[in-house]
Amino acid sequence: MIFRQAILLSYCLFFGSYLVIGQTISSKVLDQKTNEPVPFATVQLSENQGIITNEEGRFSLTIDETLKDVDSIYISSMGYEKLAIAISKDTDSIIYLPPKAIELKSVFISNKNLTIDEIMDNVKDRISENYNTELSKKRLFFRESEFNTLKRMNVDFKKSTIKELNKKLIDSVVSLIPRESSYYTEILCDLYGDFDKQKLHITKAAELYDKNKTVSLDAMSKRMETIFKENVKRDSYLKIKSGLFGTKVQVDSILEQTEDAQAVKDEMDKQDKKEDKSKFLKYRKQGLESLMSSLFFNDGVMSNFINKSGRYEFELIDYTYIDDHSVYIIKFEPKRNEDFKGTLYVNTEDFAIVRADYQNAKNLRNFKLFGVQYQDNLYRAKMGFTKGANNKYDLKYMEMYRGGFFGFDRPLKVIEKNKNVKGRRKQNELSLGIDAVNTYKRKYEIVVFDSEKLSEADYENSKENNKIKPQYLSSYDPEFWKGYNIIEPNSAIKQFTASPDSE
Repeated sequence: MIFRQAILLSYCLFFGSYLVIGQTISSKVLDQKTNEPVPFATVQLSENQGIITNEEGRFSLTIDETLKDVDSIYISSMGYEKLAIAISKDTDSIIYLPPKAIELKSVFISNKNLTIDEIMDNVKDRISENYNTELSKKRLFFRESEFNTLKRMNVDFKKSTIKELNKKLIDSVVSLIPRESSYYTEILCDLYGDFDKQKLHITKAAELYDKNKTVSLDAMSKRMETIFKENVKRDSYLKIKSGLFGTKVQVDSILEQTEDAQAVKDEMDKQDKKEDKSKFLKYRKQGLESLMSSLFFNDGVMSNFINKSGRYEFELIDYTYIDDHSVYIIKFEPKRNEDFKGTLYVNTEDFAIVRADYQNAKNLRNFKLFGVQYQDNLYRAKMGFTKGANNKYDLKYMEMYRGGFFGFDRPLKVIEKNKNVKGRRKQNELSLGIDAVNTYKRKYEIVVFDSEKLSEADYENSKENNKIKPQYLSSYDPEFWKGYNIIEPNSAIKQFTASPDSE
């Protein structure tokens, strides 16, 4: 609903009361009582234009010149009063949201004193009518953040019969492996389709990482390749062993690949320039597809607390308000050996889950055998939904973390053998002991600004732009997204700077 009259708050009078076209409002939303940030608060100019605060409560909102009659922004969040604040040139500020008192009488009239089992039965029975699974066009912002930490990397050099492949070189390779690395991608795009088929049209994109680390490793890889070519016979084969396990690799095919690669390098470079663009779109689309299909109401999802609700214990703990609608606050945890725990916020009228916060209650995967260990130990998600014109709910925002670690503590031997050489078949050997542990964390953020229904014909006529290429940034640039509405980056992204000379 579009409100056109400003409600001036006593502590926000300095905002003034007139609109400046092209203005960007940047602010931070805090809880009036606790002074803590309010994440995922809705900051809205009109029914079709707005943004949400990030996990630090920050937002930046660029005012579209078409909104000439709008003179206020409206800020709302679960459990808080809705505020209207006049727009002015003075935009850098802190906005305090007062908690909203719960009117239990109206809530109890609405919920008719249902038991928790009856509430959850209604939630499950109304999934298909509450959530939009039709073809649609979604305008959204998507950010992926990747973090890797090499906790341990010890290489015990034991033996090498190739002079150049010595301890000094191995130590050099190890020293080049980044102990910590970060990689960020951001896109503003239109996502066409449903849960079965999608097309992606990217409007603007950025990559933020340290190129120097990649270039150094590439150079060392080429040096290793040259040493390999000069010292290993063409008709040899490699025996790669780690403890009791081994595999055989033909050298001929490896050498052919390296020799042919040089011959066709120019052609491949041309193709790579084209493919890099299409791969960027492909991987972003795959990421969005995976996240959209992971929504709790879909079939076969890992977060099965709705599909297999009988395996979880639910408890109604309180009531609150989201966008002036009363909601149940329901906590859940596994009864026996299921994976998740969390909190659901269920509309008391239509029994839609309008917000879900949940995380893994135990390790999701844990493999350890013969010195190899893998653990999937982080799955945390927050997501909110909003009702559209067809009275069905669409995703409004999602924040998800996934993470784990991989460990390897085993001996490694690479032995060159050649059956055509007289006498001893073994030609060369490299023997190492490797003890390494790497942890990783991925963060995904989606904000959906608008969603509209599509016909089958509209979907078929929609186009992907596979020529899009992200702009490389060696450090955070606040000017890059100027004029666009996105979810504000957190402090880690703002403070990221690549090493000197990174281009």
